[in-house]
This record gives sequence, C-alpha cells and structure tokens, in this order.
Amino acid sequence: MKDKSPTIYCVGGAVRDGLLGLPVQDHDWVVVGATPEKMEALGYRPVGKDFPVFLHPDTHEEYALARTERKTALGYKGFAVYAAPDVTLEQDLSRRDFTVNAIARAEDGSLIDPYHGIDDLRAGILRHVSAAFSEDPVRILRAARFVARFGFSIAPETLELMKSMVSNGEVDALVPERVWQELARGLMEKNPSRFITTLRDCGALKKILPEVDALFGVPQPPQHHPEIDCGIHTMMVLDDTAIHDYALEVRFAALMHDLGKANTPKDILPRHIGHEARSVDLLRALCERLRVPGECRDLGLLVARYHGDVHRARELRPDTIVRLFQNCDAWRKPERFTQLLEACASDARGRSGHEQDEYPQAAYLQRMLRAAQAVNAGEIARQCVDKNLIAERVKEARIVAVEMERNK
Repeated sequence: MKDKSPTIYCVGGAVRDGLLGLPVQDHDWVVVGATPEKMEALGYRPVGKDFPVFLHPDTHEEYALARTERKTALGYKGFAVYAAPDVTLEQDLSRRDFTVNAIARAEDGSLIDPYHGIDDLRAGILRHVSAAFSEDPVRILRAARFVARFGFSIAPETLELMKSMVSNGEVDALVPERVWQELARGLMEKNPSRFITTLRDCGALKKILPEVDALFGVPQPPQHHPEIDCGIHTMMVLDDTAIHDYALEVRFAALMHDLGKANTPKDILPRHIGHEARSVDLLRALCERLRVPGECRDLGLLVARYHGDVHRARELRPDTIVRLFQNCDAWRKPERFTQLLEACASDARGRSGHEQDEYPQAAYLQRMLRAAQAVNAGEIARQCVDKNLIAERVKEARIVAVEMERNK
C-alpha cells in the first residue's frame, strides 16, 4: 500500500494577520500525518529540541509535526509532548492559546476554524481555546501583548482564568529572561500602556513588576498633574513614547522613571520630594532581577535620576548644566543623551491637557551641549603646565562656553 502523503497547514499568526489585512511577517506550518523519518526523507532538516521541528529544504521555514502537550510541572517548560501521525489538526489547534491563533489554512486556501476564531477576530476578542491555557504562564504575557497590539478586549472567562493562574502561583514560575522578552515586545506595541494595564487587571503586574503596580493610586500635585494618579501618569508617558515611535530604551525608561513616587512618605504627599533617588534604587534592583539589557538599564537610571533637572533646564546654572552633561556622559554618548531628552519630553506631555505641548528644554540643552562640545580639550591639555589640572581646565572652559551660549 502506498504511503499517505502528509498534509501541511499554515497556522497561527500568519493566518490571523492575513484575515485582519495586516502584513504577514513569517509563517508557522503544521504537518499532519508524518513522522520524523518521513520528513527527513522528503529533504527537511530536523532542528527541534523539545518537539519535532524541521526546516524546509528550499525556504528554510519551520515545519512542526502536529502534536499534543500534557502538563507535567509548573512553568512554561513543564510539558510532555506527543507528536505522531495520528495527531489530528484539531488536536494540534486545541493546545494553542487563543481562538484567533487557532485557525488553519489548507494548501487550497480553505480555512479550518474549529474553535470559532474568525468570529472572535471580527468581534475583537481574545478568548482561550481550552482550559489548557492555564498550564502556560507565558500566555498571560502574550494576552497582554496582543491587547496592546490589536486593541482587543479579553473575554470575561479568559480574564478569570488569568486571575486564577496568578492566585495559584503559576505566574511565579516565569523566568526573568522570558518576562523581559515579553515586556520588551509589549513596550514596542501600538498601545504599550494596555500591556501594563492588562497585567494589572488580572493581578499579574503585582507579581511581575510590583514597583510599577505600586504607582497606581498614589496621588500627585493636581496643579502639575491634572491626572493626579501616578500610575495613570506613567501610562500616559508610556503611550506618548509610542506615539513618537521612540526606541525600546526610551519606552522602558518612561515606564520606570517615577518608581520612587510609590515610596514617598505619606506625610508629604501629594508632593514627591526626593523621589528621583528612590527611583534609582528601585530601578537598579528591578533591572538586576529581570536581567534587563545594559542599554535599557543605563538609560532608565539616567532618566529616573535626572528628569527633574532636564525639566528645569532653563533654571540651571552653567556649571550645573555641564555637570549634567558629565554625569550623563553626553560627551561620549550624545545619542543616549538625545534619548534622555526624548523620555523627558514624553514625561512632560504625559499629563492631562498637555499632550500637545512643545518641549523647548530639549532644543535648549542640545544647544548648550554643542557649545560645550566645541571646547578644544586637546588644545587646553597642551597648554596646561600642570597635567593634573587638565580635567578642571576643560570643565571651566565648557562652563564658560555654556554661559556665553545662554547669553546670546
């Protein structure tokens, strides 16, 4: 008897995005009715470690054998995988997270939609496929990311399931690298604040980013912050970075810039005297816990520490401005200093009624920086008899240059 040829389906995000009329970035393929030996005989190269995945001999796209998964331990790696020719397409789709991701397209273009994902796409709803959703805590982060990307709402029963995953400790099994990976992706979505608020709605934010969660409900001076709530302000700042298409480093810094306000002594509220130093301490610990990449960590710490000084740029003395440049290493890293100014601009615009404000402090400080950079440090060094005084002489010259620029 002649062997039956395996059947190949396109599944997941490619099908979903195609139905939404969005650009398709990559394809996920599922093969039904095949064995690893059959795939290799057809020229596919095996690459999967945890389950059978193969690279197409020509396109090099990934093709996975249809499989089922059974939960064996806490965490997103605690699964036993079964992949065999008798696993059906519907069984494979049943292990997926959301109905909108459980739609398959056959080679003839027909759609297979056993869990009514097309209806949920039309309604803009994220709904879990089965109770197996609760077995993988990463799916909470993915839910938040899809809400931020597509603007979907979460089905009430799915939100309840996410809450139960938090309460039963499933979220505690998330490893730092995966949390950071999903956070970074979420911050780069169209409405990044919805990533954060979705995590907060199900209780996961308090577990994953307790420092951010603590900002909600903390008051601010209404004359400066009409939105009053520190958490709401932070969400407005974060969304402003997305509106201006700022880089991940800027978005991360925006999210983290005011952490210290959650620790303000109650007797001085709604003022937040000294919150910058508290923010730095909290952020440093957070970055270590989540193993945040250096570029994001360093900019975040600078914005947390110096955003108040940048806002008051026109009130600063020339020596204070030069010290700001020095502390930010603006001489060697002017691009990062520009990112600092971008984060501060979003902070200023992230207030009710100020969303369209200009931020002249940025142009002002860039002008002062150019004046300071024009100082010929090499020439000063050559003329300085006491080499121990070179740094001080360069600093003095930069202060003079800034003062002259201010007086123009």
